[in-house]
Amino acid sequence: MSDRSDTPENAPVWRDPIVDEVRAARETLFAAAGYDIREFCRRARAQQASSGHRVVTVEPGSAPAVRPTSGSLRKQP
Repeated sequence: MSDRSDTPENAPVWRDPIVDEVRAARETLFAAAGYDIREFCRRARAQQASSGHRVVTVEPGSAPAVRPTSGSLRKQP
């Protein structure tokens, strides 16, 4: 019988601390909203409105045209 402790199946799983932090924040926010997506969105919009930051809203299907800058790598038509 061989020792299989060095096989990929038995290797420790690497965890990204940033991903773990984002997932923990998501869990906290959803728990506060009672795991209700509508309540979560209502809270997010309320926080956004009270943040003092400029809010940009784009209507569905009317995304603004993006013009390449002079330093753009895209070829001009």
